[in-house]
Amino acid sequence: MSLWPELSGGQFRVHYVWAGTTRTRVLEAGSGPETLIFLHGAGGHLEAYQRNILSHAEHFRVFAIDMLGHGYTDKPDYDYELLDYVSHLREFCDAVGAWRVHLSGESLGGWVAGKFALAHPERTAKLLLNTAGGLTMDVKVMARLKELSLAAVREASFETVRKRLEWLMHDPKTVTDDLVETRLRIYRQLGFERAMEHIMCLQDPEPRSRNLFDDDQLRAIEAPTLVVWTSHDPTGAVEVGQRFAREIPDAQLVVMENCGHWPQFEDAPAFNRLSLEFLTN
Repeated sequence: MSLWPELSGGQFRVHYVWAGTTRTRVLEAGSGPETLIFLHGAGGHLEAYQRNILSHAEHFRVFAIDMLGHGYTDKPDYDYELLDYVSHLREFCDAVGAWRVHLSGESLGGWVAGKFALAHPERTAKLLLNTAGGLTMDVKVMARLKELSLAAVREASFETVRKRLEWLMHDPKTVTDDLVETRLRIYRQLGFERAMEHIMCLQDPEPRSRNLFDDDQLRAIEAPTLVVWTSHDPTGAVEVGQRFAREIPDAQLVVMENCGHWPQFEDAPAFNRLSLEFLTN
């Protein structure tokens, strides 16, 4: 499957927004009364949610953004920790006039969404935490993710980028050629190796440990929350999703079968169904 048919039947635009001093790439669709923002994972870009935009745009004003340092968004020269991502997200919300938002984040994006909900409870409507980061300190997983991510940039080729993307999926055949090409072009940008080093700081034990959630923080999240985990997530077992759901007040947990770290991409129809049922009720 190609990425383009997922959007070709709808109305959307890809443009740039100044979030404070950060020029931020965004895909925007829909004109609903409420705002939904999709947040991708570490080393990712807004195309991670290309199969989810139009179905959600029937109900919401939808934004999928390239987060700070990612994709084609600006890449300041410092390590990106959670306060930096949350600040960028807040400035983006201010720039598009969205005071209160629904947040749907995958991996790092879920980590950012949860930290945003803690920092700005009055601005957070609902949270969807999709194979979210921020709870685990698995040194082997961290090292593997950092190794694959840096190799995909330093030795940027169709093969290295494909290998990085296949790590995300339960079924490697889910990775399409045009998804690889999209990411390869991003990774071949001048200066992107330095940006990836900044992104990957959270895979090092010291910065990671000071950014992790603790149980008290999870218990302080006020927004209604849906936790989506998968049967084959490479970053953590289902028990990680269970901990999110157990500690966040009144959170729900859904485990999607036969998916890896990108259930919104591997099984978009099921993900969209679950997401919209949660967000619209």
